[in-house]
Amino acid sequence: MTKLRLAIVGAGPAGIYAADILLKAERKFDVSIDLFDHLPAPYGLVRYGVAPDHPRIKGIINALRDVLDRGDIRIFGGVRFGEDITLDDLKEHYNAVIFATGAIRDADLDIPGIDATGSYGAANFVSWYDGHPDFPREWPLDAASVGVVGVGNVALDVARVLAKHAEDLLPTEIPANVQAGLEASAVTDVHVFGRRGPAQVKFTPLELRELGELRDVDMIVYDEDFDYDEASREAIASNKQVMVIDRVLQSWRQRPGVNDYAGADAETPRASRRLHLHFWAKPVEVKTEDGRVSALVYERTRPDGEGGVVGTGELREVPLQQLYRAVGYFGSPLEGVPFDKKHGVIPNHEGQVLRKDSNERVPGVYATGWIKRGPVGLIGHTKSDAMETVSHLINDQGSWWTPADPSPEAIPALLAERGVAWTDLDGWHRLDEHEIALGEASGRARTKVVPRDDMVRISRDAPTPRDTQ
Repeated sequence: MTKLRLAIVGAGPAGIYAADILLKAERKFDVSIDLFDHLPAPYGLVRYGVAPDHPRIKGIINALRDVLDRGDIRIFGGVRFGEDITLDDLKEHYNAVIFATGAIRDADLDIPGIDATGSYGAANFVSWYDGHPDFPREWPLDAASVGVVGVGNVALDVARVLAKHAEDLLPTEIPANVQAGLEASAVTDVHVFGRRGPAQVKFTPLELRELGELRDVDMIVYDEDFDYDEASREAIASNKQVMVIDRVLQSWRQRPGVNDYAGADAETPRASRRLHLHFWAKPVEVKTEDGRVSALVYERTRPDGEGGVVGTGELREVPLQQLYRAVGYFGSPLEGVPFDKKHGVIPNHEGQVLRKDSNERVPGVYATGWIKRGPVGLIGHTKSDAMETVSHLINDQGSWWTPADPSPEAIPALLAERGVAWTDLDGWHRLDEHEIALGEASGRARTKVVPRDDMVRISRDAPTPRDTQ
């Protein structure tokens, strides 16, 4: 029987789902899968892109763990594609490769002043508070008034972490350095800006509800943003998600002092922090003072009657000392693989990679997840995405590569020869147990290990609590 030796580059949900779907698929050949990731630990976006106070979403790791723990997928963590292993190497040892490398860079926001000191991409902040090993261990939280541009789930995650009191994050897996950084935060006001109205936002009801549940944080919305046009009213009436979002926002409007916070009755209880939601607000300029962010200028927008917005010409200014843009993620190019610089994806047809500037297929090369379709949709959408890619892979048997050395032993030997300290599934179990033990010592579910070297050391040879019993 024919055997497919498959490499998958990227051990996040996209890569793991693709492996799982292929192994369960109806096919006339055996399968052997090796999963590569540049990080020492698997799970990608779920481990390093989801806020630590999202245990429900973090729980997706349990399903991903079940796939890996079946024992029919090998993991090579800490292996950098293009450096430790190349496309030519994969052709030498596999029949095909699926790239599932996701998107971790911030999309650009092209307005004057966006490069000022104190202006950041949200993805970098997320990587800091999620303990990504390749990002700085410290983050400047010395600003009282902070802005977040965007109304997707990432924007709300960033706003929530900025506004939330550090002690309320203690039960989570938040790394110790992040906890210390947030405890020293000077933030009092977080402003979220979106160019569309409340009925057109991209976040989910769960994300929004969680904002309103923050301890000692006042939610502030503005009556002028709720003068709905017909399209907005129709969306609220016909879409359950939009209806729930509207219901939550309308309830906030009823809170004391929301619309005139500064002029509210002195007896109205005040929180120590405030989170402001500004709709119909299109950023047009970041003002600076001595090279640092000093304010955001935005233009009020209005609906155009066709689902979009147009500018009103009215400019407003909100004083800020920091600004985070959460306007989307962007993929990164991979050595030897076609790349669409405009959209930040690998050009493809339903996961079959295409040569640059043509519709000609690249044999043996596939894509899935955000590097395939762009950074849109929830994690669950990745399953159907992977299914499409895998179905083409199965049907393309005639165009698979013919590897010179498909033996399973070839890859560990190659990595060892190149001095790569890779991690495997047993190593991840050791790191997993180590993090859980660290958490238990302080009454938490887990404390994440951040330094890459420590992750590798623990994964490869450090004893775990179980080993020493």
